Amino acid sequence: MSDTRSDYVSGLIRDVADFPKPGVTFKDITPLLADATGFRDAIALLAEMAPDQIDVVVGMEARGFIFAAPVATVLGAGFVPVRKPGKLPKDVYTETFSLEYGTETLAVHTDAAFPGARVLVIDDVLATGGTIAATAALVKKLGAELVHVAVLMELSFLGGRTVLADQGITSCSAVITV
Repeated sequence: MSDTRSDYVSGLIRDVADFPKPGVTFKDITPLLADATGFRDAIALLAEMAPDQIDVVVGMEARGFIFAAPVATVLGAGFVPVRKPGKLPKDVYTETFSLEYGTETLAVHTDAAFPGARVLVIDDVLATGGTIAATAALVKKLGAELVHVAVLMELSFLGGRTVLADQGITSCSAVITV
């Protein structure tokens, strides 16, 4: 996506070399979050990518929460948090996956969405695709329908979109692609 809003948003994201480990360039969104116009534009752009009739927006801990909850509000949809293990008080489904620098497990309440619910997954970044693929597996366990994935930023050189396509996830968009 390219318009003046996405260019503005892109200009507020800074690179931090060697974080969280040597060789990794971290995309720091804190300057974007601190800029009212940039943050508002990011939320608006993500919401504009949503198909019609979204029942729930799913966001993953932690940075996905920042974008998914306000997008849910804009769309008039519910918000479902996908958390790290031990953070949810009731019965959960879990999914373990690989990151570009380790492994992680995500969890969602077993009653977080009704069967057949139309789900939009929102995250800050699509990198290797592991987090979103794991979240898609959780959505499937809920019996809900993943209709679209929207991310603030896609790191295309890491091949995450291919990983998602291999999982049958073909409806995906990004505000910024690098």
